[in-house]
Amino acid sequence: MDTRLTLFSYFRSSASYRVRIALAWKGLDYTYHPVHLLEDGGQHRKESYLRYNPMAELPTLLVERQGAPDIAIAQSVAILEYLEECYPNPTLLPQSPEERARVRQLVQIVNSSIQPIQNLKVMQQLQAQFGVQREDTLAWSKYWIDRGFEGLERLLSQTAGAFAFGEHVTLADVVLVPQVYNAYRFGVEMSKFPTIARVAEAAKALEAFQAAAPEVQPDTPQS
Repeated sequence: MDTRLTLFSYFRSSASYRVRIALAWKGLDYTYHPVHLLEDGGQHRKESYLRYNPMAELPTLLVERQGAPDIAIAQSVAILEYLEECYPNPTLLPQSPEERARVRQLVQIVNSSIQPIQNLKVMQQLQAQFGVQREDTLAWSKYWIDRGFEGLERLLSQTAGAFAFGEHVTLADVVLVPQVYNAYRFGVEMSKFPTIARVAEAAKALEAFQAAAPEVQPDTPQS
């Protein structure tokens, strides 16, 4: 079945960054559709985007299949799992159920325990509802990344080889690298987290991770 993929993305969205890595890792062609989170009051809030993702969040993967209904898949981890199931080679999950569970645990630490607390909509609401100054919202985000990395560093010291889980790239690396990108943005002192920093640098050196990086996307500001 012929399939066309379109990714609704923002260059600096860490959740979109994850999906870009997986698409590049699996060598999948796709159309990049930029959705700016700040311009026009937030393009993700426009009806033209809400028809694909009523939660007004990024990313969304539109899957158009010849002879079948189009589907719009939101939530980055759901998209990653979809890509793994439909395009299993090269894989991003280990073979055994136990190892897969450990990788998914690492994924969810970032996806559920760290990233949601420090993302843009939380920072905007802190400013709008409570009058928090922007520099204080940056400190908020830094705090939650730092706190989450304390536990993640201990876990990675048990699971890491060359990468976050052993000697092969997994979904754990796919979600870790964008979170480390955020950590540097918010001024987290990464020397406190040597295992996180080491495995993230190893993954970032790979071609698929470089192709997905925020600084080389079609909507990256040129200045």
